[in-house]
Amino acid sequence: MYIKNKLLNYIVQVLKFKNELNTDIGVIDMTIRNIKKTVKGRQTYDGAGVKLIRVIGPEEIKDVDPFLMLDAFDSKHPEDYIKGFPMHPHRGIETITYLIEGEMVHRDSLGNEGTIHTGESQWMTAGSGILHEEMPIESEHFFGLQIWLNLAQKDKMVNPEYFDINHDMIKTVDEENATVRIISGKYKNVNGVGTNHLQVNLFDITLKPNKDIQIPIPNKQTLFIYIIEGEGYFGAKGNHVENRTVAIFDEGDSFYGKSGDEGIRFILFSGEPLNEPVAWGGPIVMNDELELEKAFNELQNGTFIKENHE
Repeated sequence: MYIKNKLLNYIVQVLKFKNELNTDIGVIDMTIRNIKKTVKGRQTYDGAGVKLIRVIGPEEIKDVDPFLMLDAFDSKHPEDYIKGFPMHPHRGIETITYLIEGEMVHRDSLGNEGTIHTGESQWMTAGSGILHEEMPIESEHFFGLQIWLNLAQKDKMVNPEYFDINHDMIKTVDEENATVRIISGKYKNVNGVGTNHLQVNLFDITLKPNKDIQIPIPNKQTLFIYIIEGEGYFGAKGNHVENRTVAIFDEGDSFYGKSGDEGIRFILFSGEPLNEPVAWGGPIVMNDELELEKAFNELQNGTFIKENHE
């Protein structure tokens, strides 16, 4: 009986969603993107034994270009994360850490050191090569994301850089239906943090129960979301997506989503794809195997970290 009632409720929600979509926004001259695929990811361990979900990885490269990877860590048990990510190398990418709850200390070979707090982000351009570590601090709930963003071939060997995105830098837009935190990019007329290389949108969006949102997203951009609380209905077809799921969208020039009875919170990612070859070896991402081999040879012979070439 429980399953039957749940199924009936789901059918009612979908029919309601489609009716509202047709009456409320059907007159807008935009093509609403539909979901192409959903991804749940798989549990794995990284660093010195941090338990996490690798939500997006090498299998999804073509679908999420210029993004490469999305890891989600979520635990109330310090033994799942406290060993952290000791000093390790990166080249050819940018890493973005976003903490939903908790704290993490970052150190790197440039001499940077800082602490990321709840609701803050840290953006690192590995460029030509950097060594860094990320060490979580024990807390009641450690919950966050790490995103790997590819660098264009012309920028693979730029100088490494690092900056924090603290609370004061993250703009918040409060609307009737939603609250949008702009980690980077632009939402309506509000600019978030400007980045040094690829310009991508990272929005932390909370929708009130049974409310909707529509956001113009240029057709040339890749678009996907990751739900961190609740569930909802997305695209012109009103496809249902569960909590802790990535939904990757097809072509169109508008994103549309609607929350369920309990509301929803999700991270929206969009950016223009690079459409370049990817050679991926652990923490290093280049454009061909020779560049990858050179990077690992330099790690072995001590020439991986370059002199500042400005």
